[in-house]
Amino acid sequence: MRSTLLIAGLLLAAQPAQADPRSAYVTLVLQAFAAKVECPNTDLVYQDLVQKAQEMHLPDGTTEKVRKAIAFMHTGGKMGERQDDELMAEVAVATQATDLDQRRLGMTTWCETQKTHLAGFIRPKN
Repeated sequence: MRSTLLIAGLLLAAQPAQADPRSAYVTLVLQAFAAKVECPNTDLVYQDLVQKAQEMHLPDGTTEKVRKAIAFMHTGGKMGERQDDELMAEVAVATQATDLDQRRLGMTTWCETQKTHLAGFIRPKN
């Protein structure tokens, strides 16, 4: 199963730099959730993610499908719900890219970078 996702992820990563809107959106959502979990005193603005999906002309419900796919993958199936193979592969690629960035930059720098990169999607906790 994991090898299938890895292969699918590598195939997606090997595609031209112009990612389709959903792949870019999946990465954005994954990074926002990662910032909420990994960065101290950071909260997520879910409604702004929903609005971004609408601005990108993604189908209604995309944010929730992505959230469920991320939760499923990152909890080993204990939370969320498995989604279609293409979305699961997009989550796998986004996870790998985010993990690589976190290791390359270090968590402190990564978190600081996300404050600017994800402005509007994450905010300091009150």
